[in-house]
Amino acid sequence: MMTIKTLLTAAALAVTPALAMATCPSKQEVTMTCAAGQMYDAATNSCKVVSG
Repeated sequence: MMTIKTLLTAAALAVTPALAMATCPSKQEVTMTCAAGQMYDAATNSCKVVSG
């Protein structure tokens, strides 16, 4: 009986990452938001204070 439990547990642990990857698309669009008075600078991947 212990062998069956061990095999089922191993199978569940082996399949779980594959299921997680199937539901999560590899290419996602991410939107960067900055505080008021700042703009996103793609060159530095950070928010910069807008002057003027």
